[in-house]
Amino acid sequence: MWDRLAASDPGLLRLTAGLRTVAAIALALAVLAALRVPVPQLVAGAMAAMVATFAVREKQRGPQAVTLALGLPVALASVSLGTLLNQRVVVGDLFFVVLIFCAVYGRRFGDRGTALGLIGFQIYFLSLFVGAAPSALPALYGVICVAFACSAAARFALLPQTPAGTLDRLRRAFRARLAQLLATQAELLDAGPEDAEKVLEDLREGTARLHEAALMIQGRLEDGVLDPAVARLLQRRIADAEIAAERLGLLLLTARSARRTDTLTLHLPGAPLPSGVELPVRDEAADALRRDLGALRLLMLRPAGEASGTALAQARNRLLGYREEENLPAASPAVQDVFRGLGEAARAALGLRVALEGPQDESDDTPATARSREELEAEDAAIEVSEEREPEEPEPAGLQRPTTRAALQVAVGSSLAIAGGELLSSQRWYWAVLTCWIVFLNTASTGEILVKGYRRLLGTVLGVVAGIGLAGLVGHHTWTAFALVLVFIFAMFYTAPLSYTLMSFFVTAMLGLLYTLLNTYSMSVLVLRIEETALGAACGVIAAAVVLPIHTDRRTNDLLVAVLDRLAEVTRGAVDQLSGGAGGDLVEQARELDQALADLRAATQPLTHPITPLRSRRDTARYVVALLETCAYHGRSLAATAELLPTHPSIAADPRLRGACARIVHNIEAIAAHVRDPRADAGIETGPSIASMLEPGTLRTPRYGRVTDRVLRHLQRLDEAVSGLARPLGVAGGPAQPRG
Repeated sequence: MWDRLAASDPGLLRLTAGLRTVAAIALALAVLAALRVPVPQLVAGAMAAMVATFAVREKQRGPQAVTLALGLPVALASVSLGTLLNQRVVVGDLFFVVLIFCAVYGRRFGDRGTALGLIGFQIYFLSLFVGAAPSALPALYGVICVAFACSAAARFALLPQTPAGTLDRLRRAFRARLAQLLATQAELLDAGPEDAEKVLEDLREGTARLHEAALMIQGRLEDGVLDPAVARLLQRRIADAEIAAERLGLLLLTARSARRTDTLTLHLPGAPLPSGVELPVRDEAADALRRDLGALRLLMLRPAGEASGTALAQARNRLLGYREEENLPAASPAVQDVFRGLGEAARAALGLRVALEGPQDESDDTPATARSREELEAEDAAIEVSEEREPEEPEPAGLQRPTTRAALQVAVGSSLAIAGGELLSSQRWYWAVLTCWIVFLNTASTGEILVKGYRRLLGTVLGVVAGIGLAGLVGHHTWTAFALVLVFIFAMFYTAPLSYTLMSFFVTAMLGLLYTLLNTYSMSVLVLRIEETALGAACGVIAAAVVLPIHTDRRTNDLLVAVLDRLAEVTRGAVDQLSGGAGGDLVEQARELDQALADLRAATQPLTHPITPLRSRRDTARYVVALLETCAYHGRSLAATAELLPTHPSIAADPRLRGACARIVHNIEAIAAHVRDPRADAGIETGPSIASMLEPGTLRTPRYGRVTDRVLRHLQRLDEAVSGLARPLGVAGGPAQPRG
């Protein structure tokens, strides 16, 4: 069960965020209740503790303490101005708009600027929500100070979180997700025609979840590991394990089919299972595959400290022997490839275990295992950390700076929301402003804002229905209502990264209880909440569409070009190193490619959302992203193979690969040029397969054959996937031109 929790919540980040916020609020309520403050101040203290906890996002404890200390005077100033200006409609509204502009503009100063802006806005909102009067300001000052102190106690004493601890939990999550993916691959062996499609969909989801965990680990390495060499080693081992697991899934799919499986099958939702002859489920080879997949799963999942006896060591030795062609069963070549893939995955598991847990007991090693250890040690010794960093691209200036644009858009949208909200209700107009503010958080295009506004409205409507029922059940039982509020706050933070609709549901249900505590609950109030939410979302969309708009097409095109540039860089560097040159920092280049693809995947959500009326456009966007994920997989695999070149006697450089790669890089750059400017005279080149472009003989010695075959296979699949991108993106193609 702990492994399942670790896999569902990598690093326990959502669990920690929810528990820490609930702990801060509960502690604040306990202190304020002991001081016998009235209910409105209890509500204010709970909201202030929540804001002080979730606003601070730095990863190191020192910067967190500084931001929290700076946030207190910001909160006191904000509540003072909110209370004093609340009675002066015009001046108060104008200041609120200025405050919103400054809060959003502060994002350009990093996590601290974002946190202080968020605290300033939310505490101003708090003063409006509780209807604070100037005479209550001294008491509110005390309540806010207590809330910030309780937030600090929850963060630094009750539920401390360090970058190293988070990284350790992320590693466990990666291993748990890897084990889940291997379990799904084992299910693929026995899946009949009626279950095969579901298992394939589970395989896609498991592969994507494993990749997500790998990206999260890479994002935390810099803060969680002090030694850059150790960080680079961990990054390489995580990448090796991910590639080996994904390749094993492809080999299993191929073994079930009469023909080789296209890599796109693992990345395109809805793609059918390859047709052909299914793998027999009761022969000796299939039984051995089930046994060895189970053994590999245990190797990946179980730390060395939890293993006893020699059973796992014997299973590891057997799996690693497949790399040396030992004990391969009498089966078809496709099935034998699966066993070889098991050997490569076992090697990745061994490298991951050594990187995470240090030296292991070698007393039970076979010669094949000893050779694998020697290869891993040679790789570790060859790791060099480059201190040089590529210069960052200059950020756009003036109105084109993202923070300036967003600040202007939110200010205009909030002005519209204030005007419309005042017409709906002179008492609770601020709900429209809050919705307008929230739909702009973590969004960058009009389409993203539209989808976020829709999700917030849907969650609000469902939350109002729940709030009506809860208000009737709870009545005026104060502490029962506060207990439910804590439950909803935990659920809100735990579900926020998963579903914005669910988060909005819990927020609205919680607000229904708070209105009950403040004796302001009524059906009309909850209906007004829906109206103000709809108004705020509409104002946000209008402002995003009118004020310095960034249309979804433009943003996705920019991100698509970034992905293609990174893909060309990784491919060129990997093939250059495989050809005998120096390919640069391939691990870091592959990480940048993965991050660029993750950004593109998030930006295309408005295009692929189920409510979009443009079905063909949705299918095209999914197809393009799936093709890019396929390209990224082959790019990562080439980079991983190239990284082995300096230390492995089983891999030899071949200068002819550079010429074979030229067409691929040219096509990637041609597609990127077309996306930048559709009028550009750019076209892709087509021609013979990559393998046929190389003269046979020197590359196919018995010692180097399998590795070379794999490199050529990745290049061939990458060439096909890049050519496949040209069609949906409207890039013309023609025969390849002779190259020197």
